[in-house]
Formats: sequence, structure tokens, C-alpha cells
Amino acid sequence: MLQEGWLWVLFTIIAALCQTFRNAMQRELTAKLGTVGATHVRFLFGFPFALVFLASVLISTGASPPRPGLVYGAWIVGGALAQIAATALMLSAMNDRSFVVTIAYIKTEPVQVALFGLVLLGDAVTLPMAIAILIATGGVVVMSLRSGAPAGGLKPTLLGLGAGAMFGLSAIGYRGAILSLDLPSYLMAATFTLTVGLVMQAVLLSLYLRLRSPGVLGAIFRAWRPSLFAGFMGALASEFWFLAFALATAASVRTLALVEVLFAQAISSFLFRQPISAREAIGIVLVVAGVALLLAVH
Repeated sequence: MLQEGWLWVLFTIIAALCQTFRNAMQRELTAKLGTVGATHVRFLFGFPFALVFLASVLISTGASPPRPGLVYGAWIVGGALAQIAATALMLSAMNDRSFVVTIAYIKTEPVQVALFGLVLLGDAVTLPMAIAILIATGGVVVMSLRSGAPAGGLKPTLLGLGAGAMFGLSAIGYRGAILSLDLPSYLMAATFTLTVGLVMQAVLLSLYLRLRSPGVLGAIFRAWRPSLFAGFMGALASEFWFLAFALATAASVRTLALVEVLFAQAISSFLFRQPISAREAIGIVLVVAGVALLLAVH
């Protein structure tokens, strides 16, 4: 049986796999719903599943929901807003670059997460961990580089890097919220935080679309079948991200999460028929090496 100290590894790998499928589905929905509409899908169709997760935890444990304070509120609001911005930036970048290369830009996130975590949460990063983070992140940067990139290639690059920064701040916000609850059960802390975050995001984006683009809400519900799958995979991925954040530093979780690049490559090759280049292959080797080092020194 897997020891609790290593459960974060299993949780992270499951989350990365679920997120890859969700990203692929959202990319397809962008053409129908636009960037904001496709962004909203993960929240609007995700929060009902989060409610089911929370109800299951409450029933199985017999515990009462926690009563968070102002510090918790500040952390989760920051995490939720950063995640909305990150998802929108990611989908915008995917409109201009290949699926796998966009994911590679976004996955420069671990370096930023390590810095954010150190400053905001006091999460220590040892020298071996820092080396592992740099090797793995270097791998995704190598994958991102292209010779003869077309004019205007800077825009998706900046969008991808911006998405990575926002995802990093989101991870720190959610880990801060989970830790501030100071609960004996990491399962309760993670699931409660997931539910609060998704409900908040669903309400905010629904209000925004109702005021700015009411037709998009109708389009979202008309595309309910693929949206439902994207929402479920998003909620499932987030549940496991939050469980991992409850057990390990955000820098460790988000570095291991670079295995998503491997999953994205598989999706890109088989679903979108985008072949792998030699440069991307080298990048994948570096990602694997960095992740292996991280696990060896953790």
C-alpha cells in the first residue's frame, strides 16, 4: 500500500491526466463558445461534481463543514480569480499554437510557483529540488522553441507564459486556503476548498456572461454534452490537485505535474495528428529527468 508521504505523487499524476483530457475538450469548445465561454465550462459544469465530492466526504466521515475565517477568504478569492485568468489565457494561446507547445509554455510555471511559494507561504526549496525544477522546466522551454517561427508568434508565447504565472498564483492561493483551515483531515480541507472555489467561479463568470454576452450562456447549455465531460474532468483534476497541495509544497506538485506534457504529446499526436519533432523529444527527456530527480530527493 502506498505510504501517505507519497500519496501526493499519485494524486498529482491522476490530476495531470484528467487535466490533459479537460484541456483538449476545452480547446475544441473554444471554436463554438469563444474563449470566455469555453473557460466557463470547467466551472459551470464542474461545481455540481464538486458538491457531490463534498457530500461524499461529509457522509463518509460524519464531520461538519469547516467554518473558514477572513484569511481563508483572501487566499481562495485570489486563487479563484487567478485560475479564471489562467484558463482564459491558456485557451487564447491554444488558438494560435499547437496544443502541446502551448502546454509547454504554460509549464514554465514551476519556477514561478517555487518563488511565489517561498515568498507567500514560506515553502522551502532545497538546492537539489531547485536543480530538478530547472531541468524539468528547461525541458518544456526546449519543446517550446521553434526555428522559423511565424511573425506574430510572440503573442501566443506571452499568453502561454502569462497563463503559467496565473496558474502558479492560483496554486499558491489554493494551498494557502487549504493550510489556513488547519483541519486534521486533508481530504476535508481539500474538497471543501475545491467546492467553494468552483461555486465562486461559476457565479462570477455566469454574472459576467449574463451582462456582457448572454448568448454565450445559451450556447454553453446547447453544447452540454461535451461541456459536461469537460466539467467533470476539470472537477476531478482539481480534486486531486487540491489533495496533492494539502500534502506537499506547490513547487513539488507543479514540477511533477510536468508529466502532463507527456500526456499532451500523446493527445496531440493521436487526436490532433500533430507529429513530434526532434526538439520536442529532447525536451521530453529533460522533463522526465527533472521529475525523476525531484522524486529522488523529495
